[in-house]
Amino acid sequence: MPHDPVTLDDDFLKYLQIERNMSAHTLEAYRHDLDLLKTWAAAHAAGGLAAVQASQLRAFIAAEYQRGLSPRSLQRRLSAYRSFYAWMLKRGHIRANPVTGLRAPKAPQKLPQVLDVDEAVRLVEVPADTTMGRRDRALLELFYSSGLRLSELCALRWRDLDLETGLVTVLGKGGRQRQVPVGTHARDALHAWREDLAATADAPVFPGRGGRSISPRAVQIRIKQLAQRQGMFKHVHPHMLRHSFASHVLESSGDLRGVQELLGHADIATTQIYTHLDFQHLAKAYDAAHPRAKRRKKPESTDTE
Repeated sequence: MPHDPVTLDDDFLKYLQIERNMSAHTLEAYRHDLDLLKTWAAAHAAGGLAAVQASQLRAFIAAEYQRGLSPRSLQRRLSAYRSFYAWMLKRGHIRANPVTGLRAPKAPQKLPQVLDVDEAVRLVEVPADTTMGRRDRALLELFYSSGLRLSELCALRWRDLDLETGLVTVLGKGGRQRQVPVGTHARDALHAWREDLAATADAPVFPGRGGRSISPRAVQIRIKQLAQRQGMFKHVHPHMLRHSFASHVLESSGDLRGVQELLGHADIATTQIYTHLDFQHLAKAYDAAHPRAKRRKKPESTDTE
């Protein structure tokens, strides 16, 4: 009995959830993208999603681009469709992948914003003479020390931290576990914070209301407040600390593979964005220091008017 095409996208999403262990956020994005294509296919491709041809999919992407969808959003959509049709092809629901060879318009590369070393140090060295101050100091130091994602930091339990050896174990995207070093300043701040809590191993490192783990939104708001208190006028957010960590480690070590492991990137191409940041830093240093790179000053006017 042939597979009911109406259920194919639901089966695919179940596969992503169960076998690929994708997050609820990613699953919702895939569902949204597939729903849009399914609505369009109902009007343009007799047979629905399973009957979409490459020319029809190309027309859909072109129409979305003309409607004003950004190249980056179109790339994300095509990535979802590429995965979906590869899954369909593997299971024999279609004979050819209509996304093969299809490319979205090229998006301009947007480099992540980072703090320089002095800014990062100024941010993390918030006063730690109160309980709340010690929590804030521990949170900022850990972010910058270990380059954690916001979701990873919020989910941390004390059992995940080994402050003696200086390691933290986190569960990243796709259920991938990794260990990341924790620097001396972060370890000291975490020791001080734990003394205030008298927490058990199963307790969250950063509790929110009711003793549950602090929410990502609460961390975002707090970091913005702390940056303003420290006299910083950039839009500082948790991921900026992760970007800064990666950029500063790469700048000092030149070890792209090492930074990939520390960040938990599945694909080194994701990490390579930081090589562009490193080059920017070098280019600025060159412009400032090299005698042949400095702009000549215009000679002063000799007019005697």
